[in-house]
Amino acid sequence: MARKFLYFIAVCIVLVIVGSIALTIWSREATEIAFVPRGEFVEQDPLAANAYQDPQMWYSRPGLGTGDPARYQPAIAETAPDPATRTPSPDAPAAEQSLDRNDPLATAGSVTGEPADPQALPEFAVFFVSPTSYIQAGGDWNAALGDATTDNRARLFLRGLASPFNRADEIWAPKYRQAAAGAFLTDRPEAQQAIDAAYADVAQAFDYFLDSIADDKPIVLAGHSQGASHILRLLQEKVAGTPVAERVAAVYAPGWPISVEHDLPVLPFPACAAPGQPQCLLAWSAFSDDGDADMIMRRYEATVGYDGEPRGDGPILCVNPITGGTNGAAPASANLGTLVPDDTLSKGELVTGAVPARCGDNGLLYIGDPPELGQGVLPGGNYHVYDIPLFWKNVQEDVIARVRAWATARAS
Repeated sequence: MARKFLYFIAVCIVLVIVGSIALTIWSREATEIAFVPRGEFVEQDPLAANAYQDPQMWYSRPGLGTGDPARYQPAIAETAPDPATRTPSPDAPAAEQSLDRNDPLATAGSVTGEPADPQALPEFAVFFVSPTSYIQAGGDWNAALGDATTDNRARLFLRGLASPFNRADEIWAPKYRQAAAGAFLTDRPEAQQAIDAAYADVAQAFDYFLDSIADDKPIVLAGHSQGASHILRLLQEKVAGTPVAERVAAVYAPGWPISVEHDLPVLPFPACAAPGQPQCLLAWSAFSDDGDADMIMRRYEATVGYDGEPRGDGPILCVNPITGGTNGAAPASANLGTLVPDDTLSKGELVTGAVPARCGDNGLLYIGDPPELGQGVLPGGNYHVYDIPLFWKNVQEDVIARVRAWATARAS
């Protein structure tokens, strides 16, 4: 029920604090002591070959009806901040400050509280991989299937993160034996073993997904944080150089750092350079303008890219979720709807014109001085929890435009 929806914000706090490889905010030593599993890695038994035929192995899939968390559609706030009254951040570039409501970008689109008429939408299938919901200090390296806490958190996360894709006629989000949050905070070999084990489940689910959808249906791949990392690996190992690549309309991988120099060239799709461009990749990581990402950037620079080389101090890929293109800036007035919780975290509404977006030189996405969004905002102005909810309605419209462009290109 909607009353429970933004509880996911509260539990996301824990997720983000111990989160992904690029989003550590504590010292490495303190984090490892608190959350990196202390025991040896225990190799998981492979899933049965037909495991994903079982509907219970999916958080979201066709046939779940109102119980499908990815089908959530938030209401529209009765009142919204007037974009004309917002003061641009003094750190924003002149181009952003000069945009006003007469600009086509600033007045694009309108927000409704209901999904569009299914008959007017292109058919497409979404494969969405959820972020880490297995968060346990001193636990195992991988979650166990059937763990109630992990599953409940995952469903809550999907209501906020996967729901912008709810206009798809098919949404598939698999259960998988996630790597523990602490696996992304250490260089111990057990950590990579745990991540590999989690990916093996995701890869098996992806194979079943492909076997279950129509051969000519366009595909959207999406995930957040750990889920985004698995999506990017699928691109390299299951999509690149195969007929599946021709069917991918777009890829959404926010919340995971993609090096422009050492990761992007290895992936089978370029970064999205413009709105409505098909067969491209979107990624961003949100911070307030006064945020401090120093520790995050230092951790990122020390990691190895997909080409096997250290990522170094090169920029992270930033596709602006408001403009739909790489880099650049957009005013808050162009934000079609931010998913904002109330004070009790008991419900959420879409608020128009709440948050701007500007890609910084380092590749992080800066969102000005945003409104109060609850306890999920981390020290240092880190808005990882809200990477997708900040731009909920823009993402919903963006995916439709890219699928339509894919279909038009195939018809010509």
